[in-house]
Amino acid sequence: MKISTNSRTDLIVHISLVVALVVALFLGFFFLYLPFTTNHGQSITVPDLKGMSLEQIEDYLDDRNLRYEIADCTFVVGEKPLSVIRQSPKSGMRVKEGRKIYVYITSMNAPNVKMPQLVDRTKRSAEAELARLGLRLGTIKYVPDLAQNSVMEQFFNGQKILPGTLIPQGSKIDLEVGDGIGNTEFDVPDVVGKTLDEAEFVLRGSNLKRGLIMPVDDPSKAPGTIVRQNPEAGAGNKIRVGDVVDLWVVGQPDTQPQQQNE
Repeated sequence: MKISTNSRTDLIVHISLVVALVVALFLGFFFLYLPFTTNHGQSITVPDLKGMSLEQIEDYLDDRNLRYEIADCTFVVGEKPLSVIRQSPKSGMRVKEGRKIYVYITSMNAPNVKMPQLVDRTKRSAEAELARLGLRLGTIKYVPDLAQNSVMEQFFNGQKILPGTLIPQGSKIDLEVGDGIGNTEFDVPDVVGKTLDEAEFVLRGSNLKRGLIMPVDDPSKAPGTIVRQNPEAGAGNKIRVGDVVDLWVVGQPDTQPQQQNE
């Protein structure tokens, strides 16, 4: 179709139509085509994934047109296995649909650590060492001893545990701690006539330590029988918690003194 341009008015109209068409194409390209093809201007608020399990976040992010990728897996004391402890981008940020969220999760199994030597440390020092190794403080039992707030024994699952023993990180360690009142005096227990095993049981129950064992010959007594002790029982003799009791025993038993809290 031929457009008439015989008059000045026709020319202006034609130019206006061309300009309008160019503007329409320009606006359509930037405000319709580009947003449609690139999701320009459409964004999603990143949700808070902390504490969620992997099973939960998979469906949760899929419903929000987001993806995830595990960035790292590490053990954290007190956290549920395979749960999110950190994420990138952080929650609250705006991202495009389909954006990948990097998550940091807790591992399924705890690594092993070596049990430290806590005996003879202060309670505060022991607590700090447990925290450093990723171990947890369990129950604290105070026992009569002059060394106030000093660790006397260390336990794992109700049993004494030696330094260097491998245990899972996050395990609870129970402690026996001195109460500082070991100077209380009480009557010396009488173990004469008892067997060595019986005497040691009585001494431990009184929070006393077995000292030296002196072997003696006495055919009238069975081997292992206590025939004398020092300090002696009776006559108003007193003893303090943690003190040592030497024993004279029929036969040839071990002559080494008993270790503290053995």
